[in-house]
Amino acid sequence: MVGSDSLTLGVAITVPEPWGERLQEQRAGFGDALAWTIPTHITLLPPTQVPAGRIGKVDEHLKASAASCQPFTAVLNGSATFRPVSQTSFLVVQQGTSECEELAAKVRSEPLRRRLTFPFHPHVTIAVDLADQLHDHAEAEFADYRLEFPVTHIERYALAEHGVWESVATFPLLGAHG
Repeated sequence: MVGSDSLTLGVAITVPEPWGERLQEQRAGFGDALAWTIPTHITLLPPTQVPAGRIGKVDEHLKASAASCQPFTAVLNGSATFRPVSQTSFLVVQQGTSECEELAAKVRSEPLRRRLTFPFHPHVTIAVDLADQLHDHAEAEFADYRLEFPVTHIERYALAEHGVWESVATFPLLGAHG
């Protein structure tokens, strides 16, 4: 949250429990200070400033975007990195990539159209901005990691004043066309 006139929001697919919290614990164990600031997720819309008065329109847009997409299965398999471009280590989305891309494109249309700093690449972060040896350790630790879970909804998160991202709205994937 930036002030009463605007909000910082993001949209994501949250990794379900108990796996989400387990991954947060492991991320924190690597020394990642951001581990407990947001649940484990696949980002569809990165942090974005929105005027507070537009939240109703944003939620209508997110509801329609999600409703137009079919539920799907996401498979996370192994680790990779964006280094040296970005000090980020992540779990690879092996299955569900095209569905994530479709959802992200729909979410990032009006009224949430924005330019991205980097091209969209669905992933689950396991370490950010650590020393190279800690990134190497995180990637090695998750080299053989595999998780399969159903994706049935997306969530809108808001950055709270205390610096933690909180889920504030859920939008089901309904597979409606038209």
